Amino acid sequence: MPKPSSNQDSHSILNRFLVGGAVRDQLLNREVKDHDYLVVGATVEQMLSLGYTQVGKDFPVFLHPQTKEEYALARTERKQGQGYTGFVCYAEPDVTIEEDLLRRDLTVNAMAKTNDGTIIDPFNGQKDLEDRILRHVSEAFVEDPLRVLRVARFAARYHSYGFTIADETLALMTKISLSGELTSLSAERVWQEMQLSLSEDNPEVFFETLRSCQALNIIWPELDQLWGVPNPALWHPEICSGVHTMMVLKQSVLLTNNIEKLAVPKTAIRFAALCHDLGKGLTQSDKWPSHHGHEKAGLPLVEKIAAELKIPNQYKQLALKVCEHHLHCHKAFQLKSSTLLKIFNQLDVWRKPEEFDGFIIACKADFLGRLGFENRPYPQELYLKDAMTAARKVSAKVFVEQGLKGIEIKEAMTKSRLNAIKEVKIRYELTL
Repeated sequence: MPKPSSNQDSHSILNRFLVGGAVRDQLLNREVKDHDYLVVGATVEQMLSLGYTQVGKDFPVFLHPQTKEEYALARTERKQGQGYTGFVCYAEPDVTIEEDLLRRDLTVNAMAKTNDGTIIDPFNGQKDLEDRILRHVSEAFVEDPLRVLRVARFAARYHSYGFTIADETLALMTKISLSGELTSLSAERVWQEMQLSLSEDNPEVFFETLRSCQALNIIWPELDQLWGVPNPALWHPEICSGVHTMMVLKQSVLLTNNIEKLAVPKTAIRFAALCHDLGKGLTQSDKWPSHHGHEKAGLPLVEKIAAELKIPNQYKQLALKVCEHHLHCHKAFQLKSSTLLKIFNQLDVWRKPEEFDGFIIACKADFLGRLGFENRPYPQELYLKDAMTAARKVSAKVFVEQGLKGIEIKEAMTKSRLNAIKEVKIRYELTL
């Protein structure tokens, strides 16, 4: 392959194809965010000579010198060892486009598009796209355990389009789960797939899919444990704690999608919604449907999943706060002003007021995420925000100017914050 002149486009030299998600989403008339290209008949040396930068360690992937889009050499893979990294890659010029597409996970992801717009579709991906089916390309699907999480994520992303997973593909996902290979996945990859799923409009489908193929009890057993654990019917007509948690997750999506600006990531609020009732899985069955103390019982379980998946601290801290205090939020009007002040201290609203909105949203999602509760009012939201805002207006400057020092300033601020909360409480009591 000759090196192009300065005014010659390297695209015209490469035998390149648009592949994967870009082709799939174009056919669905969905916005395409990333354009990935497959190059057939080239070598690493030729790509480097054209100015491409190699970024792939396990197989040859390159960045275009101008657009920075990804270009990968056509390759085949052979399983050798355990896990999603146990593959031997072959990426020589004799690998055909059909051979490359054969190694992909789903038929809807195994299509390519030529420069003139022709679709190369050796595995009937267009038909599955029309039928809204997520189907594996070949039996080699079982060689990569990461595909269990990827397919579950695709099921969540394309749920609104009507996609479902083919029975035979779900059977292979179950086979992978039972094989024990999911334990070979790195914490970072598991969290990456989970976090990406939480960014979708139907993240509950991700977790429900993992549960249906017996992967959730491996990835997150404490969450899986919630299914079958009953709640009091008066407050939880849906009864099941697992079903309730999925309803709360769905509500957290609706609530966060309607807000343009949030100081904490939407996915952090949705993660907190997932964690809020983990402690109910520890309740002894003879105590059901009551779950006294489940809030604090869940805290070590939040710490556990955060450590296992190396979840960012911001996500963990918000989840801990929601887990411990969601019932306090619901009972806000029944709490003493001094109790509210104590909770504000524990939530650290003085230093991290930006987290308070995320906390309230997750708690509101818990309240609304119950059968028949979806449209109920939640006046606790405005009450707690007003009380917190009033308390935060108390400044140390006033007391310093009065000549107070040290512990005197702290005591004076506590008293003033308490009075501010009481005033808000009285105002709300008159309107309720």
